[in-house]
Amino acid sequence: MSAKWWAAAAAIGLVAVAGCGGSGNDEAADGTITLTVKTFSEFGYEDLYKQYEDSHPGIKIKADNIAKLADYTPKLQQWLTAGSGAGDVVALEEGILVKLMAKPDQFVNLLDHGAGSLKGNFLDWKWNQALTTDGSKLIGLGTDIGAQGMCFRSDLFAKAGLPTDREKVGALWPTWDQYLATGKKFGGANTGASFFDTSGAIYQNILMQQGDTTYFDRSNKLIVDTNPGVRKAWDQTVQMVDAGLSGKLQMWSPAWNAGFKKGTFATIPCPAWMLGIIQDQAGPENAGKWDVARVPGEGAVRGGSFLAVPAQSKHQKEAAELAKFLTSPEGQTAAFKAKNNFPSAPKAIDDPAVAGAKSEYFNNAPVGKIFGQSAKELKPVYLGPENQQVGDAIGDALTAIEQGKLKPEEAWTKALADSQRAVGK
Repeated sequence: MSAKWWAAAAAIGLVAVAGCGGSGNDEAADGTITLTVKTFSEFGYEDLYKQYEDSHPGIKIKADNIAKLADYTPKLQQWLTAGSGAGDVVALEEGILVKLMAKPDQFVNLLDHGAGSLKGNFLDWKWNQALTTDGSKLIGLGTDIGAQGMCFRSDLFAKAGLPTDREKVGALWPTWDQYLATGKKFGGANTGASFFDTSGAIYQNILMQQGDTTYFDRSNKLIVDTNPGVRKAWDQTVQMVDAGLSGKLQMWSPAWNAGFKKGTFATIPCPAWMLGIIQDQAGPENAGKWDVARVPGEGAVRGGSFLAVPAQSKHQKEAAELAKFLTSPEGQTAAFKAKNNFPSAPKAIDDPAVAGAKSEYFNNAPVGKIFGQSAKELKPVYLGPENQQVGDAIGDALTAIEQGKLKPEEAWTKALADSQRAVGK
C-alpha cells in the first residue's frame, strides 16, 4: 500500500528487559485480569472477545483499535521502545515483521507457552515468517493472509459496454497487459469514472508476482535497482498511468474513501481484508454494485498479520492463551465471517463456512472460492527490514508522475535515490 507505515526506528537497547515495564493493566481486587489487545483496521474479533470472556470468567478484554496502519505502526514502535504502553497482545503487520524479528526479545517466545503443537494450524510459510532463523523463538501466530481478488463496479462496467458477469470479467484480464487493454476500452466509453483508484496498489500487486524477493535479497542487500521484477512492475504501472486509467487518489484519503460510495473508479485490487473497507465506505446504498473477480496474473499476497505478546505484558501466560484462541482455525473462520479476513489456517481455508462463503453485499460473489484459489497460488515473498521505507519512496515517485510533477524516468531516478537514503546509503 502507498501509506506511510513506518516511522524511523530508534535504538531499542533496553527492550530485552521490557518485561519489567508496565502495560498499564492492573489485576482487579477480585482477581480479574484485564488484557489489552492492540490492533489496526478490521480484525473481526468483537464476537470472539465476548466468547473468550464468557468461557474465561477471570479475564476481561480491552480492545484498542487504531483505524489506520500508518498511525498504528509508529505508535507500536514507540511502545516497544518505551517498554510500556503496548498492552498484552499486539497485531504485527507483515511489513514490519521482518524489522521486529531482529529484536525478538521485545516479545514473549510463544513456544514457551505450548505454541509448538499448533504448527499444523498454519500454512508452513506463514508459520516460518514469525520463527527465528534458528527455530528457537516464535514471536507471533498468524492471523489472515492478503489473498487477492479484483473488485469492480458492475454498474460502471455495464455503462462502458463491458461484461458484468464476474467470470467473464476475470477472463478479460488473465495478464496485466490485458488489464491495461480493458482499461483503455473502459476509458473510451466516457463513464465519468477512472478505471482504477491509484497507481500504488496496482504497482504493489504486480510487484508481488515477480519473484520471491522485491527490494532486498535474503541477506538484506538493497536490490531495488538490480531486481528486474521491480522495474517491470514500475514500467507496467507507468503505462497505465500514461493511458489515463488512474483516478490519482491517495489511499486512505477522504477522497479515496468517498470514491467507493460515489463510484469514481471502476476497479480496485482487493485483498480479502479490503472487502470490509469497501462495504463500510460504499455504504448499504451500493450493495450489489460491487463485485469480485480474479486478479490479473498469478495469485499474490498483499498484507497479512500476526498476533504477538510483548515482553512488557504483566500477564504473559494469559495473553499467550488469548492469542492462541484468536488465531485458532475456529477463530480465523469467525474473523473471516465477520470481516472477510482470509485465514492462514488450512483447516479454516477448507472449512465449508469459508470455502463456500458468498458475499451478499458483493452481488453474492463466491469470495471463499475466489480467495481460496488465490491463497493456494500464493508464493511467499521476502520483505527486507526497510521494505516499507523503500516502498514509500517508489510510491511517492509514482504519485509524482500521476500529478504531472515528474516524467517517468525522472521519477525512477528519484525513486532509486530516495530508496538509498531510506536505508542510510
